[in-house]
Amino acid sequence: MADGAHHEKIELITRNIRTFPDFPVKGINFKDVCPILKEPSALSAVVDLFEEQTKQSFPQVDIIAGIEARGFLFGPLLAQRLGVGFVPVRKKGKLPGPTVSLSYALEYGVDVLEIQEDAVTAGQKVVLIDDLLATGGTMHASCKLLEKHQAEVLGCFVVIKFKDLKGEEKLHDYRVFSLLQC
Repeated sequence: MADGAHHEKIELITRNIRTFPDFPVKGINFKDVCPILKEPSALSAVVDLFEEQTKQSFPQVDIIAGIEARGFLFGPLLAQRLGVGFVPVRKKGKLPGPTVSLSYALEYGVDVLEIQEDAVTAGQKVVLIDDLLATGGTMHASCKLLEKHQAEVLGCFVVIKFKDLKGEEKLHDYRVFSLLQC
């Protein structure tokens, strides 16, 4: 993609992100990607750029995995474009049938992520997708969950990366690609 077209897509995506100050708590500036979903050209721009990055960096990808809930919005579209499957990574108790789970530490507690037992097979190459990368805890746990099931995590894609929260440091073993950085 030409640099001009790339830049135009990034600008379109940027214009379709809202900031809500003090949400969910005082001092947090929440970046809302929902307006991207209402604007077909912005949604296409996100998927176009993720598709371009995947084809350049990971042409051997077998599966796109999306983290609950916003990874479910972009992941299936990317998977469809690439002609590969999609796997949801969910909170405990949300998936039917046998699952594989992984507990991980939060700032004040523990959470559990799950995938269905047959979601990936040993050796499958996975790109993980979500809307935001903040502290990196959920993305890191999702990578470890997929690896626990013997998949190979090729990289992690996000629409927005918060540089100050240093989530990428937690993902030092993985390639991280973000469309925007705040």
